Amino acid sequence: MPERQSAQMNGEDQAAVISAVLAGSRLLVAIAARSLGAVGDRVTLPQFRMLVVLSGHGETKLVTMAELLDVNSSTAMRMADRLAAAGLVVREVNPMNRRESLMRLTDEGRRIVDQVTARRRDEIAAIVSRMSPAERQALISAMAAFNEAGGEPAAPTPEAGSHPLGWPDA
Repeated sequence: MPERQSAQMNGEDQAAVISAVLAGSRLLVAIAARSLGAVGDRVTLPQFRMLVVLSGHGETKLVTMAELLDVNSSTAMRMADRLAAAGLVVREVNPMNRRESLMRLTDEGRRIVDQVTARRRDEIAAIVSRMSPAERQALISAMAAFNEAGGEPAAPTPEAGSHPLGWPDA
């Protein structure tokens, strides 16, 4: 990795990378928006982010949720209140510290996360299935490097020799 950090990109290379990432992000945002269509007007994209964080972290303190979403506590509280009113999360006082609020997904909240994620996975699968094996491998490497540079945890990988979408090894 030191080579990557020490290598200077010229302005043209950097502009090309930025343009490619912006185009990819537009595609991914469009996929995210379409996948939320499955749940109608029940949740907004920021509310869905909260549901996803709860899905991954389990029961979470409200202040921790605000930090994870990079919003202030009052914003997180309003989001949690709306999701609780919709029956997607449960908010309770922490029995260990009555000044803290804990929240967790309801079964319906988990169902929504699973449904939206499945729609995203299906749409992404359709797109990457149109890529060659070499292009898919390059995409895996590029996205892993991009995610690492951005501080995103590594995505779980399928077992060696198997692809979750049934692709042959490249």
